[in-house]
Amino acid sequence: MTDLNLGGKLKTALIGKSRDLSDQSLFHKLSLIAFFAWVGLGADGLSSSCYGPEETFKALNGHVYLSLIVAAAAVVTVFVISASYSQIIELFPTGGGGYLVASKLLSPTLGVVSGSALLIDYVLTITISVASGADALFSLLPATAVQYKLLFEAGGVCALTLLNLRGAKEAVLPWVPIFITFVLTHAFVIGYTFFTHLSSLPEVWQNASADFSASHRSLGWMGMALMVLRAYSMGAGTYTGIEAVSNGLPILREPRVQTGKKTMRYMAISLSVTVAGLLIGYLLFRVVPENGKTLNAVLFDKMTASWPRGGALTFIVITLASEAALLFVAAQTGFLDGPRVLSNMALDRWFPSRFATLSDRFVTHNGIVLMGGFALVLMLATRGSVDLLVVLYSINVFITFTLSQVGMVRHWWQERSTTPGWKGKIAINGLGTALTAFILITLSAIKFFEGGWITLLVTALLVGAAFLIKRHYNQTAQDLRHLDDLVAAAEISKPVGVPEQAEPKPADLRAKTAVVLVNGFNGLGLHTLFGVLRMFPGVFRNFVFVQVGVVDAGNFKGAAEVENLKRHIEQDNQRYVDYMRQRGFYAETITAVGIDVVQKASELAPSVLERFPNGIFFGGQLVFRHETLFTRLLHNYAVFSLQRRFYQQGLPLLILPIRV
Repeated sequence: MTDLNLGGKLKTALIGKSRDLSDQSLFHKLSLIAFFAWVGLGADGLSSSCYGPEETFKALNGHVYLSLIVAAAAVVTVFVISASYSQIIELFPTGGGGYLVASKLLSPTLGVVSGSALLIDYVLTITISVASGADALFSLLPATAVQYKLLFEAGGVCALTLLNLRGAKEAVLPWVPIFITFVLTHAFVIGYTFFTHLSSLPEVWQNASADFSASHRSLGWMGMALMVLRAYSMGAGTYTGIEAVSNGLPILREPRVQTGKKTMRYMAISLSVTVAGLLIGYLLFRVVPENGKTLNAVLFDKMTASWPRGGALTFIVITLASEAALLFVAAQTGFLDGPRVLSNMALDRWFPSRFATLSDRFVTHNGIVLMGGFALVLMLATRGSVDLLVVLYSINVFITFTLSQVGMVRHWWQERSTTPGWKGKIAINGLGTALTAFILITLSAIKFFEGGWITLLVTALLVGAAFLIKRHYNQTAQDLRHLDDLVAAAEISKPVGVPEQAEPKPADLRAKTAVVLVNGFNGLGLHTLFGVLRMFPGVFRNFVFVQVGVVDAGNFKGAAEVENLKRHIEQDNQRYVDYMRQRGFYAETITAVGIDVVQKASELAPSVLERFPNGIFFGGQLVFRHETLFTRLLHNYAVFSLQRRFYQQGLPLLILPIRV
């Protein structure tokens, strides 16, 4: 018992106290307002300004004034994709990530492709964000410290995993000062750049015209176009965080649609201004790559060259440190949205159902641990090499982008007769489709042989695994259909020789009582009940039906959803009670809702035996013909865990096998 108490105290210290589902303000406490959502979900996109504009500028191969065209294209792309996802938010007010959009608007198969691609991308988001942040941080330290960088990166992934197990808001709040510092310092850089070059704008215009002419002479119109398009594509990582808001809608404060659209506006404005501002800053300060420095670092050096040395150094350190820290914040997108995609796919039985369960902090803990675990493995496998990780990055998210936009275009076309203004809506998503498809094709072609094939192969393997899991669940459901015949038989059967009773038969509290654990009025529950009646004829006079409604990622969307769950399980249990009362038995129901069946049932059981001291608990368990590690992974076998917990409490529980 001491060990259990010690373990509980340690868990509370690391993760926090359990939250109370009956707390009426729970959903308000857990949800994020637009500003915090901007920090938690928008940091991924905003942090890409630490490397996205640099990749774009370098890809121009010295034709630097073409960056003005790329900057304009980047701004247009950000606002087009943001506007497209704002329409997705309106159409899917409870959450419309790439998986749900593709599944509902295209097909379940394409939904699995979209969701699997997004899961791989979120793991890469965590890994590359932590690795990039560590690179930026260790660039400020002595060269001898680099030997500890991989250890620091691994520790960073573990720390972020632990932080997210405490809850979404708890994971976001510590990063707010860092986020604000990044925004303020970079806004100052962009503003300072423009104001100090106002007087030289005519010269900039003349140089731009001359550079365009020189580029045209050396490359031709086609060459210039290809150069701009390649630079535009190489900066595609800039747009990877935009999808996060629509996917993370369930954790936003009510009214969620308005909060989501406001968050999207914050993200679009901040991202477009930062990316375009930095690209123009490189141009105006004539930044060129230097070994061991990022272009941002070179820009800050040139910008502060005329400042007092102490002030310049302080500003550069603070600005670069905020960039490094923001990259760690960007990893939050993977932890906030990755487990949510996984839980949605688990609810549809593409992945094990355990990934939809919640912890006592009301987070999808299995998904968080899985995302963190794979990010840690990937970090160790690549040794935190950003050069390698950046090759694997970006492709997958544009698979999701493209499928989502195609789905929206199809939707508006199908609904054109009933949707006012459908032409404008389809135009926005159509333009989004064109942009994202172009970037996807270009990235796949450019990065395929550099390592992009690895990402596509892993995604394909994940899609294949999803279909195997779905096939198993479908086969199990088909095997269980014969049990559903019991439901129809129970509803139409009439008791023979038992008169209708005006009032329920009173309980004999000292008589033998069967306490049946059920999960809905279904074939499984009736099979367990009939097994009790068959194996113990005439023994039990009282029947108590206990059901715990599980609050998971599917119904943890507001107080109304939880209340609907309570009503549903009460109605289900009442059908058992009515069935047994018609046959002359005393019957009653006990229901509760919680996140863990085993824990909640263990809490209810002692009070049941206090009232019915001669009670025995019964539970049913599926038995497969060929039990394997695969079946054990896909089914939670909760009744065995419950039996162990009951034995610790000294409570009797018999498990009745149900062979499938």
